[in-house]
Amino acid sequence: MIAPPIAGRIHATLQSRSIDPAALLRAVADPGAGATALFLGTVRNTHDGRPVTGIDYHAYSGMADRHLHAIVIEASQRYGACAIAVEHRVGYLGLGEISVAIAASHERRAPAFAAARYVIEEIKRRVPIWKREHYVDGTREWVDPTRDAGAATPETANELLSTAVSNGERGA
Repeated sequence: MIAPPIAGRIHATLQSRSIDPAALLRAVADPGAGATALFLGTVRNTHDGRPVTGIDYHAYSGMADRHLHAIVIEASQRYGACAIAVEHRVGYLGLGEISVAIAASHERRAPAFAAARYVIEEIKRRVPIWKREHYVDGTREWVDPTRDAGAATPETANELLSTAVSNGERGA
């Protein structure tokens, strides 16, 4: 069972145990929320065309915890979320395992999605978590999380929210 969110309806942690998405959804449940966005990052079987067998995640724990909490607070303030919860794994993860999970609840869907997007992009950009991929050929390599071609900026999340609002988005 997940610990209750800290003051301000946020929860952010690094952990070595498996992530339970249902527990995160329970942590952000709110009667005022008409939408809950859930993002799950998982270990995939290839990177840059190379077959992967797993990933080691390492973190500078004290600093990573501080940054995770700050990012979640920023997202909550920026998007007015009812609640946000994020958990990031450390240690070795096999294919398909959840490495990071983010749940955000809000009265409307666009801000819930924008908050979750902001959190993952800021984690990639600011939190001292490193990954070393294990390849089928037995080699291992450190991978730069900021090099992700699909990465967006916080401005991208704001653009998505602005587009939804200008299109008259009215909830889930």
